[in-house]
Amino acid sequence: MSHRTRLALALAAVAAVTALVFGGAVAYAAAGDAGGGGRRADETPLTGENAEKAKAAAVARVPGGTVLRVETDADGAAYEAHVRRPDGTQVTVKLDKQFNVTAVQEGHGGRGNCDERERSDRGQQSGDTGGASTDAAVST
Repeated sequence: MSHRTRLALALAAVAAVTALVFGGAVAYAAAGDAGGGGRRADETPLTGENAEKAKAAAVARVPGGTVLRVETDADGAAYEAHVRRPDGTQVTVKLDKQFNVTAVQEGHGGRGNCDERERSDRGQQSGDTGGASTDAAVST
């Protein structure tokens, strides 16, 4: 094989690897942060005072958790907070317009992957249940 042929093949290989790496980075960025699976186009990130209120409510419900992002919710709640628990699992904390927790969903929330595991907070004491569903009665 001639020097030019080897050089052309090497350049083609570098170009192909660059395209794969760049394409992967673009796909990763489009999916959002590594912890949350990405924000939907019909949800808007919260900022300022609303973001702080949503984060405070989420951390109060999931003690020791790390809020990954807070945003409007396209699935019925006013807001949602994506939270990573200390054990590495993730939950989506649903909030009403007054920043009261209305539900905690295992995983990333959203239609199709968590609705059947949703835990309504109408019947839960404050605090995380570690992923177990509960329906204990609570007076309000």
